[in-house]
Amino acid sequence: MLYAGDNATAMNSIKVSLQDVTHRKQYEDVTSFVGEDKSGSFGILPDHDRFMTPLVVGLCRFNTVQHGWLYAATAGALLYFHDNRLCLTTRHFLIDSDYGRISAALTEQFLEEETRLLSQKQSLRQMEEEVLKRLWDLRRRGVAYSHDEI
Repeated sequence: MLYAGDNATAMNSIKVSLQDVTHRKQYEDVTSFVGEDKSGSFGILPDHDRFMTPLVVGLCRFNTVQHGWLYAATAGALLYFHDNRLCLTTRHFLIDSDYGRISAALTEQFLEEETRLLSQKQSLRQMEEEVLKRLWDLRRRGVAYSHDEI
């Protein structure tokens, strides 16, 4: 039961806290949460048993009395639930009520991250090539070397 009595005070709701390295958002009136870990999708309702799991990279969602369904895009997250408090800790998150908009933002972030990773891999490959060239040049000149000199 979400509301009880004439005062319509929130009963049996979940307090959700999302935090990353730069900011934190809290929602007091959450009625349900849906996420996904490596075993598949799952839901959490008020009064659920203590629970902890790493979420996969992607979207989770939660339903609030005030805002309706909100979607959270995370770069993977650790979920901890206890005593009707759900905490998501991640490197970065985005929240939006529009599924299409947040899906597009998540796709854009994945593409940007993939571009950065590709650039880092290319830089590492160039460094490896330079080290191998130097070793080949030292060996060609007959210079003895040890692994500590490289």
